Amino acid sequence: MEVDMSILETLQPSRFLSFAIPNPDPTLNPSLASPLIRIAVLDSPIQPSSPLIPSVAAMIVPKHRESDWIFTTESGHLQLLLSSPNIQRLILIGQEQQPIINGSSSSCIYRRWIDPDSLNNLEISLKPLVIALSPKIYFRNVNLEVPFLCYEDNIVCSLVLEKCIGNFVGEMLVEDVEIEVSDQSREFRRRLRFKRMPNLVQTEIRIVPNKVSCLDSVDIGSNSIEFSPDLGLLVHVYLVPMVASLALIGSCIEKHVESGLRPKALCLGVGGGALVGFLKTQLDFEVVGVEVDEEVLRVARKYFGLEDGDLVQVHVGDGMEFMDRLAHGDVVGNIVPQFDVIMVDLDSDDPRNGVSAPPIEFFRRDVLLAARSVLRESGIFVINVIPRSRSYYEKLIHEFREVFPELYEINVGNVENFVLIAAKALPCSSSSSDSENKFLTKLRLAISGAYMDSINRIGDASN
Repeated sequence: MEVDMSILETLQPSRFLSFAIPNPDPTLNPSLASPLIRIAVLDSPIQPSSPLIPSVAAMIVPKHRESDWIFTTESGHLQLLLSSPNIQRLILIGQEQQPIINGSSSSCIYRRWIDPDSLNNLEISLKPLVIALSPKIYFRNVNLEVPFLCYEDNIVCSLVLEKCIGNFVGEMLVEDVEIEVSDQSREFRRRLRFKRMPNLVQTEIRIVPNKVSCLDSVDIGSNSIEFSPDLGLLVHVYLVPMVASLALIGSCIEKHVESGLRPKALCLGVGGGALVGFLKTQLDFEVVGVEVDEEVLRVARKYFGLEDGDLVQVHVGDGMEFMDRLAHGDVVGNIVPQFDVIMVDLDSDDPRNGVSAPPIEFFRRDVLLAARSVLRESGIFVINVIPRSRSYYEKLIHEFREVFPELYEINVGNVENFVLIAAKALPCSSSSSDSENKFLTKLRLAISGAYMDSINRIGDASN
């Protein structure tokens, strides 16, 4: 496409412009070896606080990740911008590549490639292009340098297994990745990502190679290697503290088990099913899961080890509506609405506000009252929270205090996530020690005791 360069003279908040041009030198560097290179220009939606010279930066897309939604979509660019403070214009440069056909496997395997000398030469060769795409006011002080940012994550190599489209979540993909670990071991994961929030991993599980005696011989993408899901380990950073919240009601669950009752969980937002599978296989829970998109469940069953059965029921629908139906006595299958825990793992679907969770609808009093009514008297309501701001989090806490007398939180420790726990009553006490409580012992073994001693009380509500 022809681009009128004059339009780039000024910043236009949230502008997203993408176009291809002939590669000035395809032989210079293997990162940009195609005859065409694709340029994307994104101006930040956040207006600078003062009319100073705008900050501009460029980034070279890693080879074989050119079709990754992180680098090809407006929402992906927006997240890159939001993670680069004070940058008002970001210029992405990568080789042009045909997109993966829907539903097919990718034959293109990404492998991390780092050659500092070649990268430096490439940046020098692209300097005139980057200058041409920058507002001229940026060079008012005869500054002809535009910094190149380096995209870094923990992926050593990756392979897309399938792309598909859900009626609700839209385009999604499943990929196998090898991630970088601190020691000399190797770690393989399977991930589910949605195009609407490409920088957010919706589900991540560990996968293990079948019938392999030495990991040195394992290669993602090899036709001779098959991987199986490991449902006995939670690797998503916030899932372990969500499960650790069960320590609050461990004594109550133990009493129910002793009386012949199996503990029950309602999971709103199934995704790939990592949490559902863990509660069933490691803690002997009966689990009801609710997922809004049937295609997500198909993917979960095919790639992530989700299995329906006597102890796992999965329903397609809106989680809040499902909970409301149970609260008003509607018969849904053979479900008895007396849950020990409700776990919510749902994010907002609006990328303009960045990654946030839960959806703002969970502030509504009717939703909280429905949750309270389907819990046992000793039950807890557990939510993964990624607050947009401190005020957002405080508002959420205020609304919960209006319905639940006891609130607790776990700081996940990654800056982003908090686990908010709402209880109908004070945790029940037990005459036995924790070492005699079989459920707490099982819980401690399942999550290696992580976060069980990090549950902090944050306030009462007067009903």
